[in-house]
Amino acid sequence: MERAEKREVVASLQESLAGAGSIVVAHNTGLTVAAFTDLRVQVKKAGGKVKVAKNRLAKLALKEIDVADISGLFTGPTVIAYAEDPVAAPKIAAAFAEKNQKFVILGGAMGTTALDADGVKALATMPSLDELRAKLAGLVKQPATNIASILVQPGAGIARVLKAHAEKSEAA
Repeated sequence: MERAEKREVVASLQESLAGAGSIVVAHNTGLTVAAFTDLRVQVKKAGGKVKVAKNRLAKLALKEIDVADISGLFTGPTVIAYAEDPVAAPKIAAAFAEKNQKFVILGGAMGTTALDADGVKALATMPSLDELRAKLAGLVKQPATNIASILVQPGAGIARVLKAHAEKSEAA
């Protein structure tokens, strides 16, 4: 690989990783092409990407952006998974690691916070950004629904009393 190509790869990695909510670094020794393709598809569906880059180039790319120093994780054949949603990449990587023993999570980063393998797995158990938004919308909607039903209740009660009074008057 020539210097110009290396600069391009580093610039591309910097651009990609700068907008990532979280980064997961893992070993992929002995992983089949089909399994690796499956991982790529899963991460892509979640709005992220999986990249294989030379360790030295990945370290150079990470130096130039505002991410925790995880350069110690780049030893041996590594793969980088990242997504804008801070929970998406760790969640998919942890689930994939459970199914594939040859995929070993080494650690990662979430912004300026470095994560070890257990930290990545803990992050994977958290709800995603979309799930949190749905819960928040439900919490905001619920009081409004209760207020509306409380406001309607007195009017409905008056209507029932008037209807009962009218039926009583007609019967008499």
